[in-house]
Parts: sequence; C-alpha cells; structure tokens
Amino acid sequence: MKYSSIPLAQTVVLYCKAWGIRNIVISPGSRNAPLTIGFTEDPFFKCFSIVDERSAAFFAMGLSQQSKEGAVLVCTSGSALLNYYPGVAEAFYSDIPMVVISADRPGYKIDIGDGQTIRQPKVLESHVNYSAVLKQDVAHATTTIEKLQPSMITGAGIKRQQEGIQRYNEECIQEALRIAFNEQAPVHLNCPFEEPLYQTQASPDVWEPSGPFSVYRPQVPEELQAYADQWNSSAKKMVLVGSLSAGAVSQLLLDKLAEDPSVIVLTETTSNLSHPNFFPSIDSIVAPIEKSERKDELFRQLQPDILLTFGGMIVSKKIKAFLREYRPQHHWHLDQKKAYDTFFCLEHHFKQDPADFLRSFLPKTKKTESGYQPYWAAVKRRYEEKRQDYLSQIPFSDFKAFHSVVRNIPTNISLQLANSSTVRYSQLFDLPPSVRVYCNRGTSGIEGSTSTAVGAAFNADTPTVLITGDLSFLYDTNGLWNNYLRSDFRIIVMNNGGGGIFRILPGAEETRNFKTYFETTQELNLEHSCEMYGLQHDRATNESELDSLLQDFFTISEKPRLLEICTPRTLNNKILLAYFDFIS
Repeated sequence: MKYSSIPLAQTVVLYCKAWGIRNIVISPGSRNAPLTIGFTEDPFFKCFSIVDERSAAFFAMGLSQQSKEGAVLVCTSGSALLNYYPGVAEAFYSDIPMVVISADRPGYKIDIGDGQTIRQPKVLESHVNYSAVLKQDVAHATTTIEKLQPSMITGAGIKRQQEGIQRYNEECIQEALRIAFNEQAPVHLNCPFEEPLYQTQASPDVWEPSGPFSVYRPQVPEELQAYADQWNSSAKKMVLVGSLSAGAVSQLLLDKLAEDPSVIVLTETTSNLSHPNFFPSIDSIVAPIEKSERKDELFRQLQPDILLTFGGMIVSKKIKAFLREYRPQHHWHLDQKKAYDTFFCLEHHFKQDPADFLRSFLPKTKKTESGYQPYWAAVKRRYEEKRQDYLSQIPFSDFKAFHSVVRNIPTNISLQLANSSTVRYSQLFDLPPSVRVYCNRGTSGIEGSTSTAVGAAFNADTPTVLITGDLSFLYDTNGLWNNYLRSDFRIIVMNNGGGGIFRILPGAEETRNFKTYFETTQELNLEHSCEMYGLQHDRATNESELDSLLQDFFTISEKPRLLEICTPRTLNNKILLAYFDFIS
C-alpha cells in the first residue's frame, strides 16, 4: 500500500478511514493527487471516478442516500470546487452527510496570475455546517517554502512547527467528520498542497487515529402531557408529512393516527407512508375547493386546530397557500435538527426523531369523536372515482402517460423522481406501498436528478427507476458519463418538448418570447444520448405503444434502458388544469 509523502494528505485519508467512510468520489486533477493516491491505494475505500464535479456531488449524495455511510468528495483546485455547489446546497437542505475535500494551492500562490487559482477558503460556507482551511505542512517542500514565503518558517524549528500544524489539522478534520455525521450535513475541508504532489512512501509519517468513532445524536425529551391534553380536546387535527425515508415510522404508529376520526393525515409520494385512511393526493382535495363558490366555508371546514408536521420539504404549493391563509391555532414540528416556519404560525419545535416522538406521545392520546376525517374521506372517494372517469375521456398526454407508468411500476423498487412537473404529476396517482420514493427536494432544482439516481442505484439493494422530464434529463446527461450504470437501471423521460410546467403557471402566453425564454422548447433526439452512453432506447408516441413497451421495460436486460415518452407540448397543461375542474 502506498501513502502520499505529504502529511496533510495522509491525515485526511486516515481520519476518513477511522470514521468508516468508504465511498470516495474523485474528480480528476493534479493538485488533488496526494489525496487521490491515498484513497485509491487503500482497499478499504470504494473509489469512484466522476469527471464532472457537478455530477460528482449529486452522485455522492445518491450513494450516501442509500448507504447511510456518508460520502467524501475530492476535487482539484480552482473552479472545480465551485461546480460542487448545487449538490452541496441540496445535501444541506436534505440533511445528507457529505465531506467535501478540496485541494488548493499554497496561500502565497493565490492571486499571482496563475491559472485555476481562486479564493477557495470558505467558498461553500453558507451551505455547509462546518468549514475549515487546513494548514500547509512545513515539513514538506521546505526548500520551496523558504524560497517563496520565508515568513512561514518560524524560529521554533521545522519539527516543532510541524507538530503544531499537525495538531491543528487533526482537530479540524475530527470536528468536520463529527459534525457531518452528528448533524447529517455537508462539511468542507480546504487542503493546501505544495509540489511535489506525486511522491509516495510505504508507511505514513503521522499517527493513525484511534477509531472507529461513534455518532451521537442527542434527543431532547419533553414533558408531553400538556400537548396531549390539547390534542385530545381538539376535534380537528391535521398531520402533514413531507419527504421521509421509507420505514422511518412504524406501521403501528401510523395505524393509531389513521384510526382517529379527528385526524386527517396528508402525505405526499415522497413521504413513503401508506394507509387506506391517509390522503396521498393533497392537490385533489385543495384544488376543487379553490374553484368552489363555497370556498371560504370549505376551507374553514378543512382548517385544523392543530397542525403536526414532520419530514422534509412539501411539494404541494396549494396546501402551503391554504395553511398560510387559514392558519391553525397550533403548529408543532418534529425534527431533531430544524423546524421551518413554513406557514408563519410555528408554535413549537420538538427536537426529536418523529418515530421517537410519536412512540412517546400517542399513548397519551385518545380517539376524539369528530366528523373531520369521515367528511374528507368521502371527498377523497369522490375524486378517486372521478379521476378514473377523467382518464377514460382524455387523449394521450403527460397525465395519461403518468397513469400508465405508475400502473406498471414494479413492486419493491427504488423510484427516483426529478423535480418540476415530474414530482407534481406523481402526487396525483397511487404508487404501490413497497416502492421507495426519493427526490431532491432540498432545493428542488432540476439539476442533478440523473446523477443522484445513478449514485443511489449503485448502492441500492433493489432495481432503480428514474422518472424525469426532458429538460431535467438533458441538463444532467453528464450523470451518465461514468462506469457505474447498473444493467437494471431504468430511465423514463417524459418528453413534452420543453419546460411544460411553465404552461401551468400563471402568466403563460403563446408567444415567441415565452417559448424561447420560459418554456425553452427543444426537439433534440434522445436516442443519440442513449447511443453515446450505452443505453437501450425505446420511444412511445401514443397510449398503445406505451402500454406495449411497458410490458417488458422493467425485465432483466444486458444494459440499462431509457424509455422516451413523447407527449403533446401544447395540450398537456390544458388536460392537467381541466382535471381539477372535472373533479370539482
């Protein structure tokens, strides 16, 4: 086994190993050679080579999403680091542990006119939980330092000064890794290296840390009886759940919530919760009320006394608008880490894991006689019946295509959803409860969906399907530029010829400016992308073609497959908006 001859590189690698981080995503470069050598020469690590740093960050997030072990990102100096930013921001808001390690030039080589030198310290600071600029070793390249920056060498002597640098770097690295895993967040370590960069040796010069290290996430238990009394005295309680990992809350706890007639549980596809009494299509409840002549009366009927929220970001804009206008008397949020005042009425943040809170709280509660859940359950049954009627009447479109895809999705798979229209359409249909759903809902951007899905698929214990839009797919085709695509990986691209969501939003006009600068229409052939990256390509342009292709699309194949579903660009928005009119 080989080690870099630079003590800082040795220290970074040894601490990552002591913390048990196996997934190392490396983007090629020269300045990061000491780190690349250290990680790739040790068989403990699983190293991945991803050229595009933006793609690499999302790929690493997908790996971490599935393995729960976290992932390390390693890049060279300069603009490479900046390309990590979208993925780092997504990890920050999605509570994904990620360790960004950027190589850098020595401080005295910044702003002197050399290429690929930028001011890297703290460049990610707004979206990481910890950022440190590690100190350059004086025991390495000492002659160069004495020549170019003699003030770096103090009178204490090289050996003693290096010992101080080593202590500082060890403390920073240890703190970064502790925070990354204790707070489930991205962190950034910036590592200045002087040349020579490629020298190796058979053993490290630094002490190996005495790992493994454990992660401790403190709970904040509270006296719950007063809150339980409020709960028991209320006839209208709403539980609203955002993005959540599958299995995060036991079915026994969910059953207790579902059986209380004074409780309605609103879920989203990304919440990974299922029960016949839950309400999974929130917009199908809210949109008809928006169109009703009895709008105020019905919204007041839906307005909860207590709103209990947990999970990540909420997709539905309609439920946000409703709860901001018709605010509950009490809003409680469950999360160990943070609580957003999404509805501008947050009263209390329980700093606990949702399952732990419910396990303590629900035994103190009792069923409350109420017509709240029965009334809205009847509304739910009516819109489900009308949805089937509507599907039998409409032509081929995004709406109908999504229904066909969802109807044919296999059980026990991982489903990755892109943002924009894709995740919103998915809310309208019922997926099999065994399907585990993921989506980059931290920042909700279209970039990185494919890269995240590829990384997640590599570590998943079941096949992975990505459903994405044409612009999201084209924006992230570099996510396929690697050697880690599994043969059971499937991509479904809803190709409506542009950014179809802009036709749904207010202000859409059939003008040249709208098509060019908002909808951004495109007529690219996705078959060429599939040929370049080694995917089997299929295309459906109508309902019969789609149903035929879906019969064997998910079966075993020698290479990954992409199904392109072409739908009418100017018709999709009309059909979607008319759906809410129809069920009203």
